[in-house]
Amino acid sequence: MSAFQFDWTAAQGALPFMLDGLIATIEITVLTVSISMVLAVPVAVARMSEVRPVRWIAQAYIELFRCTPLLVQLFWIFYGLPILTGGSFSGFTSALVALTANLTAFMAEAYRSGFQNVPVEQIEAGRMLQLTSVQRLRHIIVPQALRQQLPVILSLNISTFKDTALVSTIAVADLMFVANTQATLTYRPVEILTLAAAMYFTIAFPISLIASTIERKMRTVAPPRRRNMLTLERKGTFA
Repeated sequence: MSAFQFDWTAAQGALPFMLDGLIATIEITVLTVSISMVLAVPVAVARMSEVRPVRWIAQAYIELFRCTPLLVQLFWIFYGLPILTGGSFSGFTSALVALTANLTAFMAEAYRSGFQNVPVEQIEAGRMLQLTSVQRLRHIIVPQALRQQLPVILSLNISTFKDTALVSTIAVADLMFVANTQATLTYRPVEILTLAAAMYFTIAFPISLIASTIERKMRTVAPPRRRNMLTLERKGTFA
């Protein structure tokens, strides 16, 4: 038996199709991250609520999506949700819903950790200054929580970008779906899948470096308490 010989001609021919798949992957990732970062805030707040039913519902949602495989969630939404609702959902829509619901659960826990690390005296100072709950959340709690948890948030976003490969199982034409198709058509799976891995790495690795750089810089910035109070004063929040 002769040794395997790489032939990158097939990969070169497949590259334009795989770039289209990469664009679809990035689109799904950006939409998922953007929606999840917004939805995770009320979920995290509900998870910390003093009202038990609200807290229990938020906790149940978080644990459900954290403790079940994403692939199962994806299949359930794609195959099960239309049966229960009588509606029809495209693969792209199902993928977006599943990934968003999953990432929101993880993001909410990251937010909650950041919220709990905000010094209590700052929140009390906001109450004394007659800031509403929304104002305290917007000007004091959320900015500091995001700053503290930014490396974690970026890490979750990288994981989501890689997890989009699962949407190929419901025929969404992402990078992995196109790569599998091209590997089947060209009979060169090693070269095609190697190219796909390189494309994922090219996107994810720089973001990982950015997360590490931000984490290092966070140790050298001014203390968050004083800087946050000064920012509020400049905005006239205390007036």
